[in-house]
This record gives sequence, C-alpha cells and structure tokens, in this order.
Amino acid sequence: MKTIHHFRFFLYCLLSAAIITIHAQSNSTGDLSWSFTKGTLTISGVGVMPDYEFDDRPLQPWYPYINDINAVVIENGVTSIGNYAFADCIGLTSVIIPNSVISIGEGAFGACKSLISINIPNSVTSIGEWAFVSCTSLTSINIPNSVTSISNYTFSGCSSLTSVIIPNSVTSIGTQAFAGCTGLTSVTIPNSTTFIGFLAFERCSGLKSVTIPNSVTIIAVGAFSKCISLTSVIIPNSVTDIGDGAFADCSGLMSVTIPNSAIYIGVGAFGNCSELVEIINHATNPQAIEANVFTDVSKSAVTLRVPAASVAAYKSANGWKEFGNIVAIDEN
Repeated sequence: MKTIHHFRFFLYCLLSAAIITIHAQSNSTGDLSWSFTKGTLTISGVGVMPDYEFDDRPLQPWYPYINDINAVVIENGVTSIGNYAFADCIGLTSVIIPNSVISIGEGAFGACKSLISINIPNSVTSIGEWAFVSCTSLTSINIPNSVTSISNYTFSGCSSLTSVIIPNSVTSIGTQAFAGCTGLTSVTIPNSTTFIGFLAFERCSGLKSVTIPNSVTIIAVGAFSKCISLTSVIIPNSVTDIGDGAFADCSGLMSVTIPNSAIYIGVGAFGNCSELVEIINHATNPQAIEANVFTDVSKSAVTLRVPAASVAAYKSANGWKEFGNIVAIDEN
C-alpha cells in the first residue's frame, strides 16, 4: 500500500511538472526574450524581433505552444514584429502592440482565425505582405496615418471585414490586398492613393460602394473583378488606364462613368457585366478599344452617353458603334 501511495505521488509530481512546463515557459529570441504563461505570450526587451519561416526552420521558438496562445503582449522597447511571428495562432484573440514598433513583418498574423480586432499604433510605417491574410474573424482594424502603402495580400481572405477606411497617407494598394474580403460593403480610398493594384478587391462580393479619388491614375488588372454587389462606378478624371478585366464579372453593375482622362481600356475590362444598362463616357475622342472590352454585355440594350459633339464619332468607332443607343450626355 505504501508503495502504491509513493507511486501515485510520483505520478502527481510528473503531471504537475508537465503542466508547469506547458503553462510557463521562457527563453530568448534574438536580442529579445519571451515568456508563455496561462495562454499569454509576452515578448520583451529592446530591439528587433527576428524573422521566422512559415514552412521551414527557423520556426518561432514558441511554436510548441502555438495552439494554446490566446493573447500576445509585446512590451515597449520591441521595434519590430518578425516575419510569421504569430502565424497560425488559431486561438489568438487579443494583441497589444506598443508605440515602439515601427514594422509588422510578412505573414506576421497570417491565419490567426480567432483574431477579431487589432490596434496598430501610429509608430508603424510598414506592414508586410500577407500580414493578416486569412484572419477570417477580423472585423475591424486601425490602419494608422503613418502607413504609406498597403502591401500585397495584406488583408486577403479577411472575410469578416465590413468596412475599410484607408488613411490619407497611403499611395498604393497592392496585389490582392483585400481580395476575398467577402463581408466588405464599403471602401474609402483617400486622395493620396495613385495606384490600385492587381486584383486588389477581387471577389469582394459584398462591396456595394467604392469611392475612387481624383488622385488615382491606374486601376490595375482585375482590381474590382467579381464584385457582384457593385451597382455603379464613377471613375474619376485622373485615371488614364483601366486595366484588363478591371470590373469583369461585376454581375450587378448597371452604370459606369468613364472619364475624359481614360486613354486605355483593357481587354474584358467590363466583361460579363450582364446587368449593364448605361455607360457615360466623357472622352471627346472615342478610345481605341477592342470588341472584347464589353464581352457578354448586351450592347443593344445599353445606352451610351457621350459629349454632344462626339456622337457621330462614337457611332463610327470600332468597339463603340455596336451600342444600340448612342446619345449626348444630359448636361442638366
């Protein structure tokens, strides 16, 4: 009996040690230190956080506890968040980032599927590619005025985001930056933005309105393709290039305004916009376009409104003359 009691006590000690090991760990990472206690990962020290790899080593040193991390606290003094630092922390719900952090690395919070919101301080000037990719529960984020560009794939697949206000410091929106944000209903793009990248808002199927400022000069390939809830688009009089497939498969799109500044309208730019009934084109001279710009659009049912002095020119121009009703723009 005594032996059994001793054995049970020995097992209890082993289990207790295992629990302590799981719930309280600490070590160093580069010049910083980290500790993990009861679901909270704390990063402390002064300086940069090392970069980590997503598939290959070096993995994050806290990787053995990745499924148990509920909160991340980065203490003041840490100046960067390394690449893939918290990627795949599927239980992460809370993050504290101090004003000492100036950059958030590539894939830093990728696939943190439980993360609902995050406050990015004004000290951050750089957010890397894939930083919040597939954060499917993320409903809101504060993009500070210190950020000058939104990198490729940064918020791709953030299907719970409902609205985005991009600050008046961002000059470019990268490739697929918001692609697949199916919950996104409105986007405000500031006057500082000059470039909207490849497939930037592709598959934003809930997007009902988008404000494009007069600073934008290029709408890249597929930028707003498959935004099936968009009903009207007014392209500002600064855009010179409307990329291939820029608004392709926007099946709810009914009205488009094309500015006088538009020189190039790409292949399939408005392809498969099956509900399109009105195009207002302010260009005095009809743009040279191919017939496939409006693939699968019923041109005979679309009213094309153009400057009064240009009606005859449009009626004889390739790609435009096929429209069934070409009339002068109503100046009233």
